[in-house]
Amino acid sequence: MTSYPKDVIKDLLEGRLPWQETHQIMSSYKDADRFETYRSIVQEEIDDGDRLVLPIGERLVIVHGEDGLVVRCLCGHRFGDYRTNWKLNARIRVRDSEESLEELYPGRRKCDPRWMEIREFICPGCAAMLEVEAVPPGYPVVFDFLPDLDAFHEHFLGEAPASPE
Repeated sequence: MTSYPKDVIKDLLEGRLPWQETHQIMSSYKDADRFETYRSIVQEEIDDGDRLVLPIGERLVIVHGEDGLVVRCLCGHRFGDYRTNWKLNARIRVRDSEESLEELYPGRRKCDPRWMEIREFICPGCAAMLEVEAVPPGYPVVFDFLPDLDAFHEHFLGEAPASPE
């Protein structure tokens, strides 16, 4: 099993590797320290004293800071307690008309806005698109998952619990 250096994993995450190398890394068995390497790369991007607890998206992380365990964007914008749906504190663009859907799916490829809408969740701090949902109109904002941080840290990582208590 190949173990990749940190700079290669960082290039992979930032999309700087040629496709052939990216495909090879993605397709091969993961080295035992891959998650720890990934975690250290993400922690380096958090430069304000928060401690990374769990990456949950490309730019979203759960951190332990002065205000407890919160979801934040790598830009520093805080969405609030990790046990609540961070999307409710994001800027949300809803594409629910023929015109707005046409921008994404021109012609006959777009969905029928009477049956589906596209929701784009955008960080108020840096304007990065954080997530997209395609749901029926009126469907509640999806709360993707609520991680058991203590179990993850204790049983998967073999570390002390993530809880600040």
